[in-house]
Amino acid sequence: MQADAYAGFNYLYEADRKPGVIVEAACWAHGRRKFFDLARLNKAPIAVAAVARIDALFAIEREINGLAPEGRVGARQERSQPLVSELKTWLREQRAKVSKHNDIGKAIDYILKRWDAFTRFLDDGRLCMSNNAAERELRAVAVGRRNWTFAGSDEGGRRAAAIYTLIATAKLNDIDPQAWLADVLARLPDYPNQRIAELLPWQWCGSHRLAT
Repeated sequence: MQADAYAGFNYLYEADRKPGVIVEAACWAHGRRKFFDLARLNKAPIAVAAVARIDALFAIEREINGLAPEGRVGARQERSQPLVSELKTWLREQRAKVSKHNDIGKAIDYILKRWDAFTRFLDDGRLCMSNNAAERELRAVAVGRRNWTFAGSDEGGRRAAAIYTLIATAKLNDIDPQAWLADVLARLPDYPNQRIAELLPWQWCGSHRLAT
């Protein structure tokens, strides 16, 4: 699971969690933001340098975006890994220069204390460096919550989450969510249960063309 360091998530990563362990992948956008704020407000040299180093990693990600997971891992191992190793050494050096109560020190600790989670993207091409895409999709729910404060029940909340997920997935696959949902709802009553997967957003274009 890729997320920020919200303490409420900690129990998800416990080794004895049932039914299984969830592996944490930290978000570099959150780590960068702590330095960015200090660089913008205080022009702190260490913060400015940290932002530049992290931006260099994001620049590589923009170049390899769209590659298959194997291609992304190869590029990260060749290009990003050396920069990440240098960043760790540099962060430790800068940490020794400031007090534990210093804001720069806190920003450095945020990354160093979660180093394994921050570097997990280097060995897994399925991961992004940040969870910005997920947060952008969640923003619509947060902005409109005054209009749909109550889901009616816990089960209603779970159903709403499922619908939100499917609509966001349709958007990610360049599909008009309204067209997809209208077609799927019309076809579901007579559609074979064993072929329901054909109506999922990433499969729908092909099955829709065949049906029409």
